[in-house]
Amino acid sequence: MAQISAIFPCSIGYTTFGTPAPHFHGSLSFSKPSLSFKATSIRPSFSIKSFIHPLSVQTGRRRTSAAATCSHGEQFSGVMTSSTELEPSLSVKNKAVEVVHELKGTSIFLVGMNSTMKTNLGKLLSEVLRYYYFDSDSLVEQAAGGESAAKLFREKDEEGFRESETEVLKQLSSMGRLVVCAGDGAVQSSTNLALLRYGISLWIDVPLDILAKEAVQNGGRCPSTWGLAPSDSFPEVLAKLTKLYEEMRGGYATADATVSLQKIASQLEYDDMEAVTPEDMAMEVLREIEKLTRVKKMMEEAAKPF
Repeated sequence: MAQISAIFPCSIGYTTFGTPAPHFHGSLSFSKPSLSFKATSIRPSFSIKSFIHPLSVQTGRRRTSAAATCSHGEQFSGVMTSSTELEPSLSVKNKAVEVVHELKGTSIFLVGMNSTMKTNLGKLLSEVLRYYYFDSDSLVEQAAGGESAAKLFREKDEEGFRESETEVLKQLSSMGRLVVCAGDGAVQSSTNLALLRYGISLWIDVPLDILAKEAVQNGGRCPSTWGLAPSDSFPEVLAKLTKLYEEMRGGYATADATVSLQKIASQLEYDDMEAVTPEDMAMEVLREIEKLTRVKKMMEEAAKPF
């Protein structure tokens, strides 16, 4: 059984897209294997740009600790992800301004197979919406003491690892103004799927051949759940990803909306799907969010008594 703890500076108080989530300002903790957050105030101007998040995890007799970094501002880097310069265009910025008011601080969860596109999209959205970015898999890995320690944790205590994933999602879903790149664990249980309902969930659907090419170029470095080896050829990687995709697509499909890279490439008349940029994807995500918030507002108006 894993005992996880962390401290994340944040000011909580918002309206969620789905079921109302807890409203708090201060500290929150759980008695079971848990992840606890300690909140501090953040000025609306977002002048506080960087925080250090110490995390620790205890499994059996061993306890380890790590430090994760999250920043907010013009240069935004997520937990255990490289800092990428993504300068949004004026059109994306303007669309974000239109959307953010109706969001009312609702968090955004990006599901789908991990990729550079998904990560960069999450960072770009956090930039234009003035949100904070987190990668749920990286939070679990950092708490466990790194990628190798997390892999060992999963192999030795699968149930405890899954509980850790759930606790991370539970805490993130109770907070507002976040863009979260959610790992596959987010769609593998009814409990985790229910936690995603506290925000807006979007399936970022990237073609498998692009994912396979990226994995091969990275020497097989990818989520341990993919089961890839550095020596795997492109056909072998593609076959493994196809099998995993078929297992996961039911969970991905429960998202509030789907943003397909292939569809966007077709709409923009790109000959090469790899020509699609994070900005292209971000514009489509913002349009989908706009539709969802509009429908929610219409439903709320219809529910009001005459």
